[in-house]
Amino acid sequence: MLNKKIALTKLAIVLTVGATHAQMRDTTALNEVIINQNRLQIPFSKQNKNVQILTQEDIQRLPNRSINELLTNIPGVDVRQRGPFGSQADVSIDGGSFEQTAILLNGVKITDPQTAHHNMNLPVPVESIERIEIIRGPASRIFGINALTGAINIVTKKIESNQISAQVYGGSSFKDNEQASSGRYYGKGAQLGAQFNSGRTSHGLYFGHEDSNGQRYNTASNNNKLYYDGTYQPNESNQIKANFGYIDNQFGANGYYAAPTDKEAYEHVKTAFASLQSKHQLSKDFSISPRLSNRYNEDEYWYLGRQNSKGRSKHYSNVFGAEVNAALEQHYGTFGLGLESRFERINSTAIGSHNRENYGGYLEFKTEAIAKLMVNAGAYVNYNSKFGWQVFPGLDLGYSITERWKFVLSAGSAQRIPSFTDLYTNQTANIGNPALTSENAYQIEGGIKYLSNRIVAQASYFHRNINDFIDWQKTEGAVAEGTVVPWKPSNIGKNTVDGVNGSFRYQLNDPMATTRYYTTISYNYLNPTIKVEDGIRSKYAIENLRHQVILNFTVNHKNWMLTTANRFNERISYKNYFIADVRASYQLINLNIFADIQNIFDKSYIEAAAVPMPGRWFSLGARYKFSY
Repeated sequence: MLNKKIALTKLAIVLTVGATHAQMRDTTALNEVIINQNRLQIPFSKQNKNVQILTQEDIQRLPNRSINELLTNIPGVDVRQRGPFGSQADVSIDGGSFEQTAILLNGVKITDPQTAHHNMNLPVPVESIERIEIIRGPASRIFGINALTGAINIVTKKIESNQISAQVYGGSSFKDNEQASSGRYYGKGAQLGAQFNSGRTSHGLYFGHEDSNGQRYNTASNNNKLYYDGTYQPNESNQIKANFGYIDNQFGANGYYAAPTDKEAYEHVKTAFASLQSKHQLSKDFSISPRLSNRYNEDEYWYLGRQNSKGRSKHYSNVFGAEVNAALEQHYGTFGLGLESRFERINSTAIGSHNRENYGGYLEFKTEAIAKLMVNAGAYVNYNSKFGWQVFPGLDLGYSITERWKFVLSAGSAQRIPSFTDLYTNQTANIGNPALTSENAYQIEGGIKYLSNRIVAQASYFHRNINDFIDWQKTEGAVAEGTVVPWKPSNIGKNTVDGVNGSFRYQLNDPMATTRYYTTISYNYLNPTIKVEDGIRSKYAIENLRHQVILNFTVNHKNWMLTTANRFNERISYKNYFIADVRASYQLINLNIFADIQNIFDKSYIEAAAVPMPGRWFSLGARYKFSY
């Protein structure tokens, strides 16, 4: 209780930081944003599910450098970073595991079949992102398997003008590396972008780089990203879109996966992703959207360091996807339907060679034929070559109490199939279990929403039940020196979670106002119920958040801006911690100069494994945009 009072006191201090001001013209009206759920396009204002959005304006004003850090500002999202500057992180939603969250890029699933530890190997620099959408709750009816607790969709910028952009930043804690004499701990980064639009065609090319010398022994990182987006639209009825991304990410992995024996561990990941999709309005009422995608991933891991061939493993995985989505509009409602296939392959020194296939089909219907009531119902039928058939029905209801107030209710089921690592890995510290069965869940959620031009508020309660929940475990107790007791996954039984969440978002979006304000505040409470036997250590089951508070505040005046981003997290198995960040910036024509202080109160905390996160951090940066 004392810790919570101290955290709230610190929060009050942050909110009274001096009134340095800035100007930023918000161009995103949330009620106009279209959430494209692959086949049915539903405006944010008519969503009956719990959907959170981080807009481009949010991204620009927040004192964050990577996608991982940006996600820490979204209610219900639990980001467990093992290192700063985007080196490695696991992401989960509303108390689920990181394997239960689907990651998408422009609606295309890029979830990794080897392990969800690679899900955030996203080949997109922050500079290329238009917004981030988070669909909370079971989303298998929308996105198929592995969207058990929700989905995160990264939407890249629509190219509408000719523009060149550049951003550079760097910073330090002004402290020495904690475990080695490698000098001051620092990090730096740069991002470049070029956009070209000729009317019918548009192109965007982006590059990003980040590196750090590491705050601890063997935690240095080096991360490069390249992303291309191209569109050809010969007329209003047809569009073809192609994109390609590549990421080369390497980092010291001291304590990342098997502490304390992995002090010398090192990892190098390369990921390439490409998709080709088109949309055709064949008639006034009927449209069709075919899509092809491919994701290739290389993962090389040295358990005992790069100088030791023992404990070295290499993994090559490839996923090819093909799908077709269609929408048929009628006077009484809209039908969404389509087919999907996914082919997964892995070749690994530690996992072996394996293949599996996945086929899905869906039918969905939405209608507003009944006054004040919006109904969205459907089902997804799935077949997996290893785990057989599964059906995911779901229903979303929204009743408009008034023009601004709405009651919503949603219910659905979902499935998560084990990764290749869960099933077959054979390493010193981790052993797979080929007898695993898939996780299956159902969830019901009810809430109320309020939406106006300046305010978005919502509050809800949900209950989720997962059968055959998978967790990595090992026995506790003394063992002989030099003996490693491996982690092994198993279906440990039922996992239930009850959750309460609320959020409030306000922005003074009057373009004539000299001083403008923007704030978001959210609270999430989770009450999980799961049994872990005495003498057994759990790797993931009891490490989710119990309390989460997020409060961001921005004030703008002319060319000045000040933003504070604050979060309080209390985990079931860890001590609570409060992190406060601040950004001050100045806009000079096309040049934006900013200064950040992260972790203002120099809090010591751990988000994942045995990896302490950096303390107080200072950085400077500049962003330049030029239109031609």
